[in-house]
Amino acid sequence: MRARLLAVCGFALAALAAIAAPSWAQVASPPAKAGCKFADGKTIQVDYSSPRMRGRKIFGDLVPYGEPWRVGANEATTFVVDADVEVAGKEVPAGSYTLFALPKADSWQLIINKTTGEWGIPYPGEDSDLARVPMKLSKISPPLEDFTIGFESNGKVCTMHLNWDTTRASVDITEKK
Repeated sequence: MRARLLAVCGFALAALAAIAAPSWAQVASPPAKAGCKFADGKTIQVDYSSPRMRGRKIFGDLVPYGEPWRVGANEATTFVVDADVEVAGKEVPAGSYTLFALPKADSWQLIINKTTGEWGIPYPGEDSDLARVPMKLSKISPPLEDFTIGFESNGKVCTMHLNWDTTRASVDITEKK
């Protein structure tokens, strides 16, 4: 009798766990990673959460123009470099940082912030910024449902792309020699 009761309780707990645990397809903003490697093996690693459009207007609405955005969802997006780099000409020492962006209808800035380990909002403030650099904007088609961060590399330059909806914001990152 006791064994039967334990078996029934165990089955009920397993069933509840299966129902409560979301599959990756159901996660609204699953974790994602992007990285780039320079010719000498030094790396850039970005960890972020990838939100979905789900029929929403993104830039200028969900992501307001003129306000710092956490570049993704959930926990703050991390930017880790194991070499001194230049991001659009601004020096960034090797280390761990948090990324934000300042989107506008016709221009974007990438914000590299020294505060780490926080949730993605609220933005810690300009006094914590290491650098603000301009990003190149371009249109992509068809619209992307999932926000992505990606890199293109030629060994000397890692170009980071932030892609969502019909917007691509890009910035060049070079290893400081």
